[in-house]
Amino acid sequence: MTEGLDQVARFLFEAGTLKQSKRTGWWMAGVRDPESVAEHSWRTSLIASVIAKLEGADPARAAFLAVWHDSQETRTGDINHLAKKYADEPDPQAVTTDQVSGMPEVLASTVRDLVAEYEARESAEAICARDADKLECMLQGIEYKAQGYELAQRWIDNSRGRLVTKTANALADQLLATHPLDWLRSTLGEQR
Repeated sequence: MTEGLDQVARFLFEAGTLKQSKRTGWWMAGVRDPESVAEHSWRTSLIASVIAKLEGADPARAAFLAVWHDSQETRTGDINHLAKKYADEPDPQAVTTDQVSGMPEVLASTVRDLVAEYEARESAEAICARDADKLECMLQGIEYKAQGYELAQRWIDNSRGRLVTKTANALADQLLATHPLDWLRSTLGEQR
């Protein structure tokens, strides 16, 4: 069972680079220190579990898919929408295959299958995870706009328009009607 763990160890250090990798699209909205890919992926996983549970899908599976959805960016970087106009987008499945090469096959095949399922967008869980990715971007845009980054509205609108599930659309409406600090005000018993 310890065979291939050297490659797993290397990958775990590689995955840690996502904690420093910034989501580059936000720079175009003027955000000086945008969220990292890892921060985005964590909240995307949380949102995926919420959407999936409310959609009647498997929340653990949806979160599992979301955890891995941007793992390839350790090797490609965060390729924002504008950059995609000028460069071919890397194949996430090909990058993943390289990343898991040499790992124990039981792990490597699981990760390859997760990324393939997410990219195919056919299972209920993959659809929920994909919606979570868009909803997290919208949510981050709302937070940045509340901080004064008015150009974030483009990301809010674009993400909102790409949602598929009933739950994600309803949650998007609620997020748009909620101030980012309402959770704190409610907890403290304050009014907006």
